[in-house]
Amino acid sequence: MQVTAEHRPAPVPPPGSRGIDEILAAARAQLHRLDPERAHLACRAGALLVDIRPAAQRAAHGVVPGSLAIERNVLEWRFDPRCPARLPQAVDYDVPVIILCQEGYTSSLAAAALQDVGLHRATDVIGGFAAWRIAGLPALGPTPLHRATPLAPPVNTGWARR
Repeated sequence: MQVTAEHRPAPVPPPGSRGIDEILAAARAQLHRLDPERAHLACRAGALLVDIRPAAQRAAHGVVPGSLAIERNVLEWRFDPRCPARLPQAVDYDVPVIILCQEGYTSSLAAAALQDVGLHRATDVIGGFAAWRIAGLPALGPTPLHRATPLAPPVNTGWARR
């Protein structure tokens, strides 16, 4: 019989550690999160919508036109105004940045991390891209990663014998 994680007793956490639910709640407590409609209005007023989903997820589900695709693993470096690897849009700490992930969980953690860098207006979209789509807001895709093409007949290059 294979023992799975659901059948194992939970290990005793180290002193001072926090579970992910507690970490997420703390991150969200410092944000003024936006529903998709308010996020859309904020973007129309000049806020930057930043899609932190991996390329494969964007291809599978679609994208918001005009959003910046900045994957999560480099987000803080791209938006820290004091970092040489920053984006041209990272001009100061007052830039309104709205983070978008697929369902609105990772985006909360990412927006809180940007606030830790000093971007006090950073926030995220409640429900993520899935909620954006359900709200009927502008979106493109999905786009297949590999385009299927019909098989072409073999080309006779002259070297094959009949």
